[in-house]
Amino acid sequence: MVNNNSLFKMEPPRDKWNFVLLIFVVHGIGTLMPWNMFITAKEYFVNYKLGNSTYSSVYASNFLQYHNFAAQIPNVVFNWLNIFVNLGGDLTTRIVFSILLELALFILTVILAMVDSSDWPGVFFWTTMITVVLLNMAGGIYQNTIYGMVATHPVKYTGAVVLGSNICGLFVSILSIASNSIFSSKRTAAIYYFITAMVVLLACFDTFFALPLNKFYRYNQLSRKPEEESDDTKVYVVPYWLIFKKTSLQLYNVFFTFFVTLSIFPSVHSDIKLSSSSNFIIQSPDLFTSVTCFLTFNLFAMLGSLTTSWIQWPGPKFLAVPVTLRIVFIPIFLYCNYHPLNITRTLPVLIKNEWIYWFIASLMSWSSGYLSSLAMMYAPQSVEPKYQVKAGMFAAAMLITGIFGGILFSFLNPYFIV
Repeated sequence: MVNNNSLFKMEPPRDKWNFVLLIFVVHGIGTLMPWNMFITAKEYFVNYKLGNSTYSSVYASNFLQYHNFAAQIPNVVFNWLNIFVNLGGDLTTRIVFSILLELALFILTVILAMVDSSDWPGVFFWTTMITVVLLNMAGGIYQNTIYGMVATHPVKYTGAVVLGSNICGLFVSILSIASNSIFSSKRTAAIYYFITAMVVLLACFDTFFALPLNKFYRYNQLSRKPEEESDDTKVYVVPYWLIFKKTSLQLYNVFFTFFVTLSIFPSVHSDIKLSSSSNFIIQSPDLFTSVTCFLTFNLFAMLGSLTTSWIQWPGPKFLAVPVTLRIVFIPIFLYCNYHPLNITRTLPVLIKNEWIYWFIASLMSWSSGYLSSLAMMYAPQSVEPKYQVKAGMFAAAMLITGIFGGILFSFLNPYFIV
């Protein structure tokens, strides 16, 4: 058995070729794969599978609202439960079974894409919703656990998971465009689209078992005293409230960064229209939204996360200042050419220039990736090494809580412009 004291005396091994760092990037991609795959496939679900008849159009018109609640509620619940309750064994077991469940559910999704469901849209709709619920139960445990595991490593490794999460959005956006461009059949495009998600999850599964073979990973895991450790005379009790208090400032930063971002993206962001008199470089309304909203957000959020590899400013004490100031993005976006469906706007449009809007969108996206990465990196450093796993889990739970809070708030945005 390895002695922890001897590990502290060892010269820390190096992460050769950034092997462990890259694996955590891959897992960052994997943690948000189910959410991004389903939300980006809106056209497949709404127009192809559910938009072929009057009866099924009822499901189509409410698909995104149902999806958001079916995804976020179990994600929030299981993120928080995973901190306090042993959901399926140790950290390794939780990740393994979460990925396997997600793989099984994506196989079901591919099968549903293969069959003609036009005669039973209700069955297809509710089967998809149940799939989304189960995917996000597993995803909540997976995401929360991976942030706990990476918390025992240097701060840039937590940043690598956040970077992977942002790469995921960009990857899925490009994958959606590519699959629909390559295949003329929506059915074929959807099959290969969802199979790609399975390939990514298999890569997460395989690389996870490579981690314990790496000296750098073993050193960082074993040099922290396990939180569940017990002996014959003492049962170790995790001081949850103490960990929460010490990390509270960074937990606020995580929550509020994602709250502001999801209050804007994609609800407001995707409903900002190209003006009829515009001389903008993009003249197609559909391409305008695809580029200035989805591609811009995912690209610049990824670049923001990547920036933390070189710059980590401001420090933990003052990070809350730019995080809080980001709230100005909400009214700024509302004063752009925002026109949600079936809403008559009475609030004047003050930002009419598409170049200015695109710059604001890029800044919002970049700051989201940059500040969220810093907050996630700082949170485990706020406590002693033996508490860092739980601190990382708290940060992950606040991340998904911020996302859920932002989505709920986004429903109010149309009322601010009436």
